[in-house]
Amino acid sequence: MNWKTDYRSLYYQDAPEPEDPDLAWAETALLVIDVQNTYLERPERGSLGPREQANYDAWTPFHERMRGQVIPRTAELLGLFREKKIERVFARIACLTADGRDRSLSQKKPGWNNLLLPKDEAASQIVPALMPLGDEIVVTKTTDSALTGTNLRLVLHNLGVKNVVCCGIFTDQCVSSTVRSLADESFNVIVVEDCCAAGDHALHLKELEIINMIYCHVMSAAELKEIMGLD
Repeated sequence: MNWKTDYRSLYYQDAPEPEDPDLAWAETALLVIDVQNTYLERPERGSLGPREQANYDAWTPFHERMRGQVIPRTAELLGLFREKKIERVFARIACLTADGRDRSLSQKKPGWNNLLLPKDEAASQIVPALMPLGDEIVVTKTTDSALTGTNLRLVLHNLGVKNVVCCGIFTDQCVSSTVRSLADESFNVIVVEDCCAAGDHALHLKELEIINMIYCHVMSAAELKEIMGLD
């Protein structure tokens, strides 16, 4: 695997290989998006009816990827960024009201995305393995994009951040929306492929192909660590 040639759409098949990005520590932040308790909670499979069990099984690869790869590798990156005193920022979906009336339209529409996550409830909190520490910044959003729905753009500007390294879920929803917003604001964006997931892995791979080379560069955690000299 090579980030300079992988995840290319038809638009960029013949584009030249990009230069290594300049990810100076003082100008870079790690952004962890929406890795919250609600997305990792599961009922006992045996307590479910046949239709619910089929849905449970469809989501099993996502849960295996999250627990076996995404969360551990994101935790490792967090540890390295903390060790080197590089900025760490977290975004989470949570509404300010108990009935969710402050949510954006996209989070009120019927279906899977219609989650009610009041800001102080356990379901809306970031998972324990990635819990923010000390004065690490957490923004709360009721939109898909962490930039559009918060003051994150101003915060990053005030921190002197030019490069944003994105991890989290879901690749094809909140991660993608955030990446596009960051790119529109002229941030250099890196998406860490093995620190992200979608409900379906095919969607994950396709979204990486869609956003790569135009809105961000997609690379692995190992490639990021090498470029940034974090090992």
